[in-house]
Amino acid sequence: MKASKSTAPTDAAPRKMLRLRDAVSIIVGIVVGTAIFKAPTLVAQNCNSGWQSMALWAVGGLLSLLGAFCYAELTTSYPQSGGDYAYFNRAYGRWLGFIFGWGQLTVVLTASIASMAYVFADYSAKLWPLSDSGKVGVAIASVILLSLINALGMAFGKTTQNILTVAKVLGILLIVAAGMSATEVSAAGPTNPAGTASLGMAMVFVLYAYGGWNDTAFVAAEVQNGTRNLPRALIFGIAGITAIYLVINWVLLAVLGFDSLRATFTPAADVLSLAFGSWGSKMISSIIMISSLGAMNGTMLTGSRVYAELGKDYQALRWLGSWNSARRAPISALAAQAIVIVFMILAVGTQVGKNLIDQALGLVFLDPIPWDKYFGGFDTLVAASAPIFWMFFLLTGIAIFVLRFKEPNIERPFRIPFYPMPALAFCGMCVYMLYSSVAYAQTLALFACLPLTFGFPLFLLEKYLRKGAD
Repeated sequence: MKASKSTAPTDAAPRKMLRLRDAVSIIVGIVVGTAIFKAPTLVAQNCNSGWQSMALWAVGGLLSLLGAFCYAELTTSYPQSGGDYAYFNRAYGRWLGFIFGWGQLTVVLTASIASMAYVFADYSAKLWPLSDSGKVGVAIASVILLSLINALGMAFGKTTQNILTVAKVLGILLIVAAGMSATEVSAAGPTNPAGTASLGMAMVFVLYAYGGWNDTAFVAAEVQNGTRNLPRALIFGIAGITAIYLVINWVLLAVLGFDSLRATFTPAADVLSLAFGSWGSKMISSIIMISSLGAMNGTMLTGSRVYAELGKDYQALRWLGSWNSARRAPISALAAQAIVIVFMILAVGTQVGKNLIDQALGLVFLDPIPWDKYFGGFDTLVAASAPIFWMFFLLTGIAIFVLRFKEPNIERPFRIPFYPMPALAFCGMCVYMLYSSVAYAQTLALFACLPLTFGFPLFLLEKYLRKGAD
């Protein structure tokens, strides 16, 4: 099936407006979200010592770096907007590329953004009194505001991202400084006795905290001197994130101690409270809010490029492919993304929405969602979308081998060092995480698959329309 022509004028196509520091800022801004503020406890609870915990965080950085090598080869060989969407089209056929793009819009990226919006709202409630409905309103407002900023163009989107990333790093440095000045240690005891380590589960939490660095591939066509800067951005970004994570964990262990770290679910807040007293709680809430906004903005900016590419290639979704000629921004894609996110927030964040979801699942003979198990909004969306995310991530890793076989003569400015070992290790990581995420989500994974399956009849409809036009 041939792709339909873009409905957007050629002068509205993506421009190379991202410098190296912008690309690094996007990676750091997306990855260093909220997970690092609670994952250290979960990792420590599944380790036998602080050094073991630190080693796993270092391994997580190494595995991410191996994945970055894979993406560096793909982004420099196929420097197109949409990233994995383009790789899937070439490696597996247009049908899977379509399903990938559709899945990002209906499940993966939008669920990630919605979950970050929940976190932003939850921590806003720690600074100002908010009811449950008020928190839903704040979450929706954050989505609309950031969507409008990105609709103003890449210049506004990347500037916002840079500001939020700098503010986030400064907040993390505040935690480090507070840790170095703190002298007290929490008196809380361990939740799990020594010897109950589950290193596999600990790695699940570590790799979850590292997730999202691959989104920079979605804006590959907008990175200046991409052949050189895309690999550098991936490598520098992951190296910086690994350093941040190791320093944070070192501070938490040094101040709280291993047993106390295992016992608290607010380790960073505990460190700031020791240094600043009651103001510590407000400080950590502000830092997490900034981190949430940074992750949201980076994912919105990159994700909208996937939907825009999907719209440019398919007549049934052609309205998604239009770029504003003045702003050079995919306005329609950003609008569609915002609509889906708001729908998710209302569906998972309100009792009416939860009841409707359970009733819909009953119609297809599925059990209601155990909302209490997944802590309501944030973790429900994460758990539901994680299997889809890791499935696509695995397919991208496999695409490395497929494309080297199918297109051996294409120029590859960056080639994976010590191939095929890094690619095999990356695929192995994805297989393990796919298994773990399905085991955790259970029937919730089926719930996430429902909107994904709607993409198949839509693709067949597009194929029918294309055949009729020919």
